[in-house]
Amino acid sequence: MKHIPRKRFGQHFLSDRAIIDGIVDEIAPQPGQPMVEIGPGLAALTQPLVERVGRLTVIELDRDLARRLREHPQLNVVESDVLKVDFTALAQSLGVPRLRVVGNLPYNISTPILFHLLEHVDVVEDQHFMLQKEVIDRMVAAPSTSDYGRLSVMLQWRYAMQNVLFVPPESFDPPPRVDSAVVRMVPRAEPAPLNPKLLEELVQVAFSQRRKLLRHTLGRWLEARGFSGEFNTQRRAEEVPVAEYVALAQSL
Repeated sequence: MKHIPRKRFGQHFLSDRAIIDGIVDEIAPQPGQPMVEIGPGLAALTQPLVERVGRLTVIELDRDLARRLREHPQLNVVESDVLKVDFTALAQSLGVPRLRVVGNLPYNISTPILFHLLEHVDVVEDQHFMLQKEVIDRMVAAPSTSDYGRLSVMLQWRYAMQNVLFVPPESFDPPPRVDSAVVRMVPRAEPAPLNPKLLEELVQVAFSQRRKLLRHTLGRWLEARGFSGEFNTQRRAEEVPVAEYVALAQSL
């Protein structure tokens, strides 16, 4: 029976063989590697991955799809909302120090998923995700560009990232109304030690009014915290490099 894509789950199923092969080549799965796929759907990516690694853990929210996936003996199926999955506990249950995480993320909740995984980054070896191209543009953006923002700072502090593959809408069934791409995210071996919640709050305040100089937003926030260090607030949020936001969070 053909599965009808569900709009509420943001389902767009990958169907282009050349693109699937291209994604698998970028992931470069090796036999025995502990790999987790988010949103396997109709198993377009699952099949070539499991053929290479031998066993695969998949996280699927759609009840009907999860039932189909359970018929595959080499799949460990976690039927759940990915935002409720404890990846640290998952790594422990599999008896491994780190997981390779892959997936075609539902575009409607891709940012919350990225932030959820950030909380479990210590058990992640690398991540390869298909996302809306404009989200990846924001993730990898450089300072002083229109794409540079909260997402750029929060993720670049913790990961080295690159856009590795462009995926046009016609690669999917049904085709989404946007261009897609694949991003590689490798956790930094020695990230600056800081309180992530503090960095998140600081960056959120800084980018809350992009067009204004930081003295109107972050400057007031720093004053309220009794900050007496050096930080130039005569700039806009997008002009401040990641390293400066990180240093500021550390000094607080």
